[in-house]
Formats: sequence, structure tokens, C-alpha cells
Amino acid sequence: MAAAAAHDSGCDSELEDQSYQEPAFDAFMCPLTKQVMHDPVTIETGQTFEREAILKWFRECRDSGRKPTCPLTQKELRTTDISPSIALRNVIDEWRARNQDKELEKACASLSSDTPHSEDDALRALVYISQMCHRSGASKSLVRRQGIIPAIAAMLKSSSRRVRLKSLEVLRVVVEDNDENKEELGKGDTIRTIIKFLSNDHFQEREMAVSLLYELSKLDPICERIGAVYGAILLLVGMGSSKSENLVAVEKAENTLKNLEKYETNVKQMAENGRLQPLLTKLIEGTPQVQVAMAEYLGELALANDVKVVVAEQVGALLVSIMKTGSLPAREATLKALREISSNESSAKILLQAGILPPLVKDLLSVGAGHLPMRLKEVSAAILANLVASGAGEFRSIPLDDETGETLVSEDVVHSLLHLISNTGPAIESKLLTVLVGLTESPATVADVVSAIRSSGAAISLIQFVEAAHREIRVESLKLLRNVSPHMGAELADALGGSAGHLGSLVRAVSDDRSGGVNEEQAAAAALLGDLPERDWGLTRQLQELGAFRSVASRLAELRRGAIRGSNRHVAPFTEGAVKVLYRVTCALGEAEEYVEVARELGLAPLFVELLQQMSSGLDAVLLHSAMALENLSLQAGRLTAVPPEPPAPTGLLTACVCFGGGGARPKQQQPAPGTCRVHGGFCSLRESFCLVEGGCKAVERLVALLEHADARVVEAALAALSTLVGDGVASVEEGVLVVGEADGLRPVVEVLVENRTEALQRRAVWAVERILRVEDIALEVAADQTVASALVEAYRNGDARTRQTAERALRHLDRIPNFSTAFHQANKAKGHD
Repeated sequence: MAAAAAHDSGCDSELEDQSYQEPAFDAFMCPLTKQVMHDPVTIETGQTFEREAILKWFRECRDSGRKPTCPLTQKELRTTDISPSIALRNVIDEWRARNQDKELEKACASLSSDTPHSEDDALRALVYISQMCHRSGASKSLVRRQGIIPAIAAMLKSSSRRVRLKSLEVLRVVVEDNDENKEELGKGDTIRTIIKFLSNDHFQEREMAVSLLYELSKLDPICERIGAVYGAILLLVGMGSSKSENLVAVEKAENTLKNLEKYETNVKQMAENGRLQPLLTKLIEGTPQVQVAMAEYLGELALANDVKVVVAEQVGALLVSIMKTGSLPAREATLKALREISSNESSAKILLQAGILPPLVKDLLSVGAGHLPMRLKEVSAAILANLVASGAGEFRSIPLDDETGETLVSEDVVHSLLHLISNTGPAIESKLLTVLVGLTESPATVADVVSAIRSSGAAISLIQFVEAAHREIRVESLKLLRNVSPHMGAELADALGGSAGHLGSLVRAVSDDRSGGVNEEQAAAAALLGDLPERDWGLTRQLQELGAFRSVASRLAELRRGAIRGSNRHVAPFTEGAVKVLYRVTCALGEAEEYVEVARELGLAPLFVELLQQMSSGLDAVLLHSAMALENLSLQAGRLTAVPPEPPAPTGLLTACVCFGGGGARPKQQQPAPGTCRVHGGFCSLRESFCLVEGGCKAVERLVALLEHADARVVEAALAALSTLVGDGVASVEEGVLVVGEADGLRPVVEVLVENRTEALQRRAVWAVERILRVEDIALEVAADQTVASALVEAYRNGDARTRQTAERALRHLDRIPNFSTAFHQANKAKGHD
């Protein structure tokens, strides 16, 4: 940049030398300075000098101890008095004026757009104008009167960068400290042209342009014109926050923006482009009218979350104060601003600390004279929904009224909210439903809301919303019903299963494939259906009659194949809900034979096995209910297996056991008939008889994999499903153990026991290990593992009665407890009866 400046300076000198000047007379020249005099004065000898030059000469004489002399004649002077040479000065001024007029005329001609001139001519004219304006402020006015400012401005569109740069520089000099020149330059589209330079790739043009804009912005009317140019404020904001621009340019941009802050429209644009502080300052310091205007602007902005926090910190308390005591227009503007900044957890927390909740709820629930109009109640409802959805407040501990101590979840308050939901328009209804959804998602407040819904008898009204015309209301009501279903599932099941056809509406919502994907409403409907009590057999029958199971299975299969698209946040709850709905079928297998046929027809067993691949997707509920469903299905395998006639007696031993990682021989037993299941002793299949052992289905391997899951509930469900292969309902417990072993599942089962994560899991693991230890070779190998014995001893000491009994049997398999004779046990049993 310094090199560029030096180049420009050299260029200016060269052009100045070539500029036209009427020759000066010798009498115009000061003998000391050799320059044309501005203020000629005459001394005692009659010689004329520039005033400052001769005075300097006299000072030098005095300082050196000499008597004052004439610089030309060297004659000592009796006096140092000087007298102005008025006539000469007038002649010189006339000479200068003639030269200036000629140069200005020539400059005008050089800059005229009518006649093309060379680059050097234009530069020479610009240099002359710059020098003239530097010498005298009056010259700046002369430039304006001569009409040269528009000609210079026209040079900004020159194809020569040197001319453009020089024009920007000269214009800055011309308008500096001259408001009339600023006003002249601000006419037409010159401001727009200057602003275009801010986005130029050439750094010098950007810097020259922002310096010129800064000078222009010192005049208030120009500030308004700068802000009116589309993109001007954004470019200035970008330059002012740039880390790559020259520091001077950054400072000029920042100062220009400060000047532009005088106009509210500019402040709004700055806020829209990320420079929010001017708006907040005006909101804090402005008159009530300005505060209303700034609040209106704030409510129209789309703010980033971190910005919402800043706004809440600086003006949150002020906005709450205006909301409580301001005029209706002020409250309207404030409410809209609060709606925008309340939708973030951190900013919502700040607003709650500022006391927003009591006046907000009061405005929302109040009726009669002075209450908010319905359009503003809608905004209040949106703010309340934001505050609750943010999870930022402990709403059971924030009093709405210091006298009554009521809170947002007090029974009367919830009753009032429920009443509003049933008696207002869709916009408020959906927001208030969102409020209740947020309150029921918190374990701290869900019970209060459930109690209020029960006491008000609002369950039926809420269920009716699942058929509302507005989608937002349907979705929020479904989410609310799902949240309360664990607490009032029976009531909801009864209401949904009534004659109003609401259950059919839910099924249709889940089955609707018109959108080609999974939307929020379908996800919410599936989730609600999945959370209803699974052992409500009447509801199960209704779902079967409505074709719900077939529809859900079809949608789930399409989703698995990728035939259905959808947002991940909707697919996950839809999948969970659908799996729970189908799990309901497996719970009813023992109630009616028709559900066995439903499970076969829909291929539920293969579907649930396939769903066990969800381990990496985070859908723990899908894994849990799939494993639980496979347990229910597998428990039916024994009775559904077609058992062939009894084969001939076996001869010889079975092959070696390699289930647990050791050798040894498998126990003697009867060989299964060809083509039959080694565990169930008949002709099995996964789809027809729900046999998990069927070759190639990978059910056992996937259940074994779940034994290492982080969620203890999933581990317990997987272990329960595997335990069906070694239970009393199978043809061969030993074969069931070997099947689990061949899937590398024996060691994980034992590790579940050793880890002892939960009481329920311990009980299940003790039972499974006891079954495993019935295989003698495996028991011998496990006996060497002290950790297994210790875990069984722990269960024997601290478990419930059934667990203690099972652990005792397991310890006998390990020879840790003596195996008393059958007669001894029978005697003890008889003695106990006595």
C-alpha cells in the first residue's frame, strides 16, 4: 500500500508540472522563498517579501545576536516594522484567479463526458482540483459552483483504475468540511456507485470508497440515502467486522455505521444483518415511541440462538416490564419480540428469572374489560409454549400469585388452560396443547397435569382433537395423549374404543401413504397406539377388526425396504410405535388362536428378527419390544411344532460339545428324526411355528449380541427370549443349551450373571445359568470359573425366595452344595407338611 501511495504521489508531481499556468511576474516572487507571495509586505529598504518569510529572517538575526538587516542589500535596519503591499497582493490575487479559472475550465473540459480525453488529461485535472481544494476551503465552494463535482463523480465509472482511485480521493477532499458539497455529491446515483466499490476485489478502491462514505455520512440527510441503497449496510457491517481488511478501512466502516444509526430504518437493517446492538441501545434509552418501534423491529427478526440470549440479557427485564404496564400498542410490540427470543432454553431461563410467567399467564387467562384481544392471546400462548418447550423452568416452583401460591400446574390453572383449548380458535388451541405436551414430558409435572385432566373430565375432549381439521392440533393432541397414556392408559383405551370412531382415525392416520413418507402426525399416531395397554384384549380385537396390524406391518416392511422416505426424527418414533403395536399381537397369542394366524400371515417372527439389526441406530425401544415379541412367539413354538412319529432308539454317543469353549462329549440322548428341530423335536419354521432355531434366520445370534447392550431392559428381554430354548416347553433342554452355545452365547449369559446389573436381570440370569449347568460337560468347565460360583452364591444369599432356590440348584450342578438323596428331600417335604 505504501508503494502504491508513493507511486500516486510521484504521478501527481509529474502531472502538476505539466499543468497549464499563466507565467508569474518577477515582482510576484518572494526573494526568500522563491515562491509567488500570498501576503506581500515591504520593509524599511523598500524591498518586498512574504510576510512569514521576512519575520522568520528577523527572528534568526535576533537569535544569533546580529542586528536586523535587509536580506537583499545586507543594510542594517533601524526598524523591523513591515507594511502590507496591498496593491501587489491584489494583483497577485487577480493573477491567481485568472490562472484558477483557466485551470478549472481546462479541468472541466478534461473531465467532460462529451469529449473523450486521455487518462493523463483526466488525472492532471483531478490532481489540480485536489491541490486547489487543499490550499483553500473557498476553492471547494468554487468547484461546486463551477459544476465540477458531477464531472468528478462521473469519473468513478472510468475504465481506468488510476482514474477511479484518484476520483474517490478527490471527492473525499472536495466534500471534507463542506456540507453543501456533500449534498451536491449525494444527488443522483453517485451514492450507489460509491457503495458498489465496497464489494470490489481491489483493496485500495474499497478503502477509498469507505473513507468517502464516512465523510458523506457526517451529513444527516446523506445517512438516510446511504441506508436506502440495497445492500449498503450489509457491506459496511461486513467490512466493519472483517479481519482481513486494513485497520483504517475497518475503522472508517465502523464510524460510518455509527453515523447511520441516527435513522431507525438503518438501525433495523443493521439488526437484520447481525449488528443488533444499536437497536438494543435505542430500545433501552429511547422514548416510549422509539421503544415501541424497536420492539416491533425485534419481533420481526429471525435471531440465532446465541443472539436470543444476548437480547434476553440486555432487554429481557425491560420487555417484561413493558408487557406488564405498557399501552396496548406497546404490549403488542413487546409480546411479538418476546415470542421471538423465548424459543431458546438459555434465553427462556433469563425471561423466567425476569418474572415473565405471572403476567403472561394472567393475560392469557383473563377475561372481561381490559383483557388482551384474541390476536394477542395467541401470541401469549406461543410464548408460553416456547417457555415450556425449552425445558428451562421448574414450573411447579414458580408462583403465579404470591397470595394463592398457584403455579402453572395447579389444578385450577390447568383446568383454565383446558377450558381455553376447547373454546378458542385453532391457533391458540394448538399452542396451548403444546404447553400441555411440554408439561407432560417432564417427570416433575406430568402427574399434576394428568390429575387435572382426570378431575376435569377432559380426556374425551382431548381425544376428539385427533380428528380436528387443523393438522397442528391433531399432532399436538396425539403427542399429549401419548405422554399421558402411561398414567391413564385404561381411560384412553376405553375412550378411543368407544363408538365415536377415534380409534379408526388413529389407524387411518398411521396407514395413510398419500404423502409417500412418514410425517409427524403419523409418527405421533403410531406412538400413541403403541403406548396403549397391550393386554387390553378388547382393544386388540378392535385393532384387528380395523385392519391395524396388517397396515402397520405393511408400512413397517416398506420402511425397512426403503420404499418409504421420511425425516429421521419422524421415522424413529413411527418405527417404535409400529413395533409396539405389532408386539400387542404376540401378547394375545395365548388368548385366541386367530392371533397365531395373524402372526403367521404377517410374518411377524421374521420381521422381529430383522428388527434386531437396529443395534447401531439408537432405537432401544425397537430392540426391547422385538426381543419381548420373540419371547412370546418362541413360547408358542413347542405347541405349534408338528411332531413326527417316535424314531427308533438311539445308538452311540453324540458329537463333541464345543459350546462353551471347551471339549468333552455331548450327553447320550435320542437322535432327532431327519428334518426335525433338534430343540422342539418336530418340523419347525420361523414363520409358521415361530422357532428361533431355524437354520439361517440368525435369531439366536442376534439375541446373543443384545446381551452386551447398554440398556439392562434390552439385555433382560434378549435373555428371556433365549431362555425359551432351554425352558420346560422344549423337547430337549440340552439341545437348546447347545444351540445357544454354538452362537457363542453361553459366555455372555454367564457374564450377565456376574455383572449383576439389576435385580430382575439377576433373577433371569440365575435361571438361565442353572439351565445351562444341567449339561454336565459345561458344568464341569464352568466349575473352574470362581466368578460364576461367587455370583451364584451372591444370588443365593441375597435373592428372593425363587432366585435363592434356583441358585441353590445351580450350585449343586457345580458341586458347591451337597446333592442329598431324593428320599431325604421327600422326608423333609413331608415333615414340612406335618
